[in-house]
This record gives sequence, C-alpha cells and structure tokens, in this order.
Amino acid sequence: MKTVNGKHFVIPPEVKVVSETLKKAGFEAYVVGGCTRDLFLERTPKDWDFTTNATPEQIISLFPETFYENNYGTVGVVFETPSDPSLKVVEITPYRLEAKYSDNRRPDSVTFSNNLEEDLKRRDFTINAIAYDVEKGEAIDLYGGKEDLKDKIIRTVGDPHDRFNEDALRILRAIRLQAELGFTIDATTMTAIAETGKNLGNIAEERIRDEFTRIIMSDNPMAAIIIIERLKLLQYIIPELEDGVGVTQNHSHIYDVWEHSLRALQHAADKKFSLEVRLAVLFHDIGKPKTRRETGGEVTFYSHEVTGAQIAYEILTDLKFPKQICEKVSKLVRWHMFFSDTEQITHSAVRRIIAKVGKENIWDLMDVRICDRIGMGRPKEDPYRLRKYHVMIEEVMRDPISVGMLALDGNMLIAEFGMMPGPKIGQVLNALLEEVLEDPSKNTKEYLGERVKELMNLSGEELTKLAEAGKDKKELLEEEEVRKIRRKHKV
Repeated sequence: MKTVNGKHFVIPPEVKVVSETLKKAGFEAYVVGGCTRDLFLERTPKDWDFTTNATPEQIISLFPETFYENNYGTVGVVFETPSDPSLKVVEITPYRLEAKYSDNRRPDSVTFSNNLEEDLKRRDFTINAIAYDVEKGEAIDLYGGKEDLKDKIIRTVGDPHDRFNEDALRILRAIRLQAELGFTIDATTMTAIAETGKNLGNIAEERIRDEFTRIIMSDNPMAAIIIIERLKLLQYIIPELEDGVGVTQNHSHIYDVWEHSLRALQHAADKKFSLEVRLAVLFHDIGKPKTRRETGGEVTFYSHEVTGAQIAYEILTDLKFPKQICEKVSKLVRWHMFFSDTEQITHSAVRRIIAKVGKENIWDLMDVRICDRIGMGRPKEDPYRLRKYHVMIEEVMRDPISVGMLALDGNMLIAEFGMMPGPKIGQVLNALLEEVLEDPSKNTKEYLGERVKELMNLSGEELTKLAEAGKDKKELLEEEEVRKIRRKHKV
C-alpha cells in the first residue's frame, strides 16, 4: 500500500509486476488515465493502463503472454491467474504524439515519443492526465488534475476546442464523467462543447452507444441527458427523445412526456436496475408524441406502446446494440401498459402477459411499471395495486401442486404396470400424491412403483377414499401457498 497526499493506494500484485519489469529493463513506467484518477478518488480502478517510453516490440519481449492488435501501440499483458478475477489484462501504451484529427474521430497518424510530458498534453481532461509511479509512490501532475479532482471539476488539457475537434466523443465523455463522478464541467469547457457539438455527427454509432450506455448506467442519468438536450446534442444520439419536450399529457400526469421519462429513468438508476430496464424506462413513452390526440379537451395516446416498441427497436438497432437487447427492450416497451384495474384483472390475463413477455422478463416488466409510476410524481413505489400485481404474478408463476410432481405418470402406469386407461389411473396418482405431500422423501420411482402394486389390489371404494384424501390435501396446501404470498405483499 502506498500513501500519497494522505491517500492510501492499494496496488494489485500484477500491476506491480508490470512496473517492476519495465523498470528493470531500463524503461519508465507510470499508470495513467482513469485508473490514476480512481486511485486519487479512493475508488477501485476497473482497468489498469500504463504509459512508458518502451516501444511495442520492447514491451512484448519483456512479458510471457501479450497481444498487440491496434494502431496506437497498446500492448495487452495477460495474466492467467490474477489476484483479482476482474484483472486479466494490463494495457501498456508507449508515450505518443498524435497528428491532427481530420475526421474528429482519430488521429491522422501516431508516432512514439520518449517524453512523458508530450504524452500527457495530448490527453482529454486534467483529471485523466495524472501519471503515477506505483513503486516510488510519486505523481506527475502537469495540468492541475489533482486540484480539479479536489474541486470536482472537469476541464480539458489545454484549449477545449482543440481537444473536442480532435475527438468529438470527448464531448460525451465529459458529460458521462460528470454523471459518474458527480462533478461539474468547467464553464470554458462547457462553452466549447456547445460550439463543437456538431462534430458528434462524425462519430461511429458504436462509440456513441458505449458512452451513452455508461451515461444511462451512471447514478445521475437524468441530469446528464438534460445537459445533452440543452446543449443541442441529442440530435446526434437519440433525436426521437426530443420529440417529447413540451408534450403535455392527461390529468394523471403532472409532467410532460420528456420530464416524465427522465424522472422514471432516474428512479431506475436509484434502484440500480439493469441496462435493459433503464433503456425500456427511458423509451417506454417514446411513442406518445406520434400518437397524441386531443378531442374536446381530452388527451389520448392510443397504442403509444405499440408505436413506442417499434421506435425503441429502431433506435437501439441504429446504435448497434446487440439484437438480444433490442428485442428485450422493445418487448418491455410494448407491454408496459399490461394491467389496469386490479378488480377486473384475472389470473388468465396474467398468464397471457407472462406468455407474451416470458417468465424471464416478467419482473423486469414490473420494474418498468414501478418506474413509470414514480415518474408520474406518485409518492409510493408499492401501492396496493402494484402489490396486487405482484401477488397475482407469484400465484401464477409458482409451481402447481399436482400429480405432475410425481416421479412416475399415467403413461408409466399403463406401460409398466399394465393398467388400462381410465379413471382408476387418476385415482392411483392422487392417492400417491397424498403420500408424497405428507412425506416428499417418498417421491421416488422405486417407492411409488411398490405402492402402485398395492393400490391396484384395493377395492374401488378404498381407492376412491385415498384419492379424495389426496385431492383434499392438495387443495389445502394450495390455499396455504396463496395465503403466504398474499401475507408477504400485505394484500
């Protein structure tokens, strides 16, 4: 553990090995970028990146397993059994100089340097331009990054116009860092974002998607998307969201479609819901602007969920999200209006909605519905209606108590025991069920097979009596299961 300016840094053994190996070979070695920023914020870095004056060929020669598949000199050092399971690769990049960025996306050319200062001055933000020597416990901070971390400021290294013209994705990265860290973007940097925002039109959809995903998965997505809209950047990411600005709703809503959707999204973030749920929440009413109708002072959005599902699928496809995510989010948007009146909803209706969205998605759909409610300005997350929905879903989803639980079935009674098809088969199975419900350890093919031989010799009256006992036991247990579920949800 190293202590710098009163902060305690825990460095994984693999990172120390990389530093020691480079230095023993006569090279410089510094961790840099997001991992150094996280160290000073006393967070655990997700990735570890080194910068050095060694060339890619020299780096490769020093480590037993590496990969090198890029145009920027970055070499990945692979660790087979790392101390931290999430740490499988440490990346090392030579000091770099970059030529102009003609396309606002990537440098026209990259050359390697022997000077750390030249490498640091090409970086995006001051808080990402701190180099740290893990062995000496010394930080090289040429641009005031530590002070900006202390003041919670996001500011570019050098002229912000230059940085954003080099790589326009840095615009979204600044907003994403603000959302992730809870920092404030420096006024000069914010002005440059507004003035260079059009360059986002040159950025590949996959890169936009990755930054947008991290914004959505941050703790403060609502504030970040508001900034994106105010800076007129949404047109380069998801222009369809802007259509909801100022679109008023009916009397049950106190916010327009735009604010309602963002408030719902923020609740999803507060609850740490999954990416798919957050996307579905953000898009759940995206079909409303196209379906809004006003007649005699009444506002309606008929079939907005159908239209919204189509729009959501197209947005996610354009952003190159995996097909599985596109389909799931679209499905959640399509069925987010699934229930209305708990007094009229039936178990068969619940079964139908589960069949439509899938058992694996039904609870995510409930989460979308909860966020929808909170986004309307409602104070409670779990009113009686939502608790009743939970009860009905659990009642439908629970494993039924039936002869299907038995280790043998009617076909086996016919094939292995020579019974004739008819009511007697059902009586035998119900009699067996009564015993298994009393003692589940008896539910084996061997035990039940022996009991079948005995039951076949009973009179019709005796067998009927045992079968009825089995049915009664089954009904009592089912009623108790339902009571437990309802007690749990206070319904």
